[in-house]
Amino acid sequence: MSEQPSVQNIQQPPETPSLVWDDSAMQTHYANVCNVMGTREEMALLFGAHQTWQQDAKEVRVALSNRIVMNPYAAKRLHALLEIALKEYETRYGELKL
Repeated sequence: MSEQPSVQNIQQPPETPSLVWDDSAMQTHYANVCNVMGTREEMALLFGAHQTWQQDAKEVRVALSNRIVMNPYAAKRLHALLEIALKEYETRYGELKL
């Protein structure tokens, strides 16, 4: 007689937890300037805005407002997500030329 596995012996794959985006404390900031700095351990994204509207301005002052610091793995995931989002944008609205 062959042995039937009991319910206790069957390995069930672990359930993937659901992801909840809690935006209750989120703030929104506008930026038209972004810079990136990094070391071996972290990447820093600096966001700000400039309000120099004259074409012949001798100085452009950027008021930095936010710094996001992340490890290189999170930065690479952000890069992948931005690449996907920009491809979708350009498919819908046309190529962005820098």
